[in-house]
Amino acid sequence: MKWSETTWRRIQPIYSKILDMPFIKQLTDGSLPLEQFQYYIRQDSAYLENFGRALSLIAARAHEVEDILSFSRFAEGAIVVENALHESFFKEYNIEKNTEISPVTHHYTHYLKSTAALDQVEVAMAAVLPCFWIYKAVGDVIYNNQSDLENPYKKWIETYSGEEFEILVNQAINTCDRVAATCTTAQQERMHEAFLAATKLEFMFWDSASNLRKWPF
Repeated sequence: MKWSETTWRRIQPIYSKILDMPFIKQLTDGSLPLEQFQYYIRQDSAYLENFGRALSLIAARAHEVEDILSFSRFAEGAIVVENALHESFFKEYNIEKNTEISPVTHHYTHYLKSTAALDQVEVAMAAVLPCFWIYKAVGDVIYNNQSDLENPYKKWIETYSGEEFEILVNQAINTCDRVAATCTTAQQERMHEAFLAATKLEFMFWDSASNLRKWPF
């Protein structure tokens, strides 16, 4: 069994909880309160900038030329393409750009950057994979279960369920499988643990938007 197949089975309970979250269900039927979507986009914009930094660090530390190229392209996509998309959301949904980074966004981005900089590069690759894979899987579920053709969040839904994003996701999964095959059992387990930690943070990221979480002081 491939590393990716094993790790996806391990996070199924969390993935099921993600699909049952109010934020995801309300995105699907278009009933998500605007304030929550605005919060989410502001935090996602801050997240993507730092996600791009983590991907760039991985590219710099990768052993194979193909991985250097792949993660460099991933980083460019996160910073340039995704931010350009978010710019349109800022205008369309009247979202203010200046906002304080939330506790969850702070924790998630620092986890990815520290892992990318200090941990084994294969572990870092596993840590960033949930942002690709889970977003694609959730995007597909939302897209296939839309109950409102006039869903105000249709553009976001189409972004993460599109073929272009699917190509990137599959490339990231295949890369992790390839590097995992060169690792020891103990190293593969550390990759699983990193994937699990990031999956938990994916859940917390959406939950934070649903509850508009802020710093206590």
